Amino acid sequence: MTAKKNPHDGSTFRSWLEEEGILEEVTASAQKKVLAWQIEQLMAKRNVTKSEMAKRMKTSRAAVDRLLDPTNASVTLHTLNRAASALGQRVEFKLVKAA
Repeated sequence: MTAKKNPHDGSTFRSWLEEEGILEEVTASAQKKVLAWQIEQLMAKRNVTKSEMAKRMKTSRAAVDRLLDPTNASVTLHTLNRAASALGQRVEFKLVKAA
């Protein structure tokens, strides 16, 4: 029994993003969405309001809104670290070989 060749076999989504020149932008956007979601989930689990989060981070409520906005990719590492610390967490990054 021989396997049929997939007629829809082509480039990967990743390679298409690379060809379009938007891989880094899309990756950064996805990463920000995940971080915002994780922070929001921790806040809810610990019953921390946005106002309380701002106090813990020693910043404004507007800054917390920007942090939690999944479309705002301009959040700094400093802000992420302050947010994590305010929730009893730490941020961990690692570099991985590009596919």
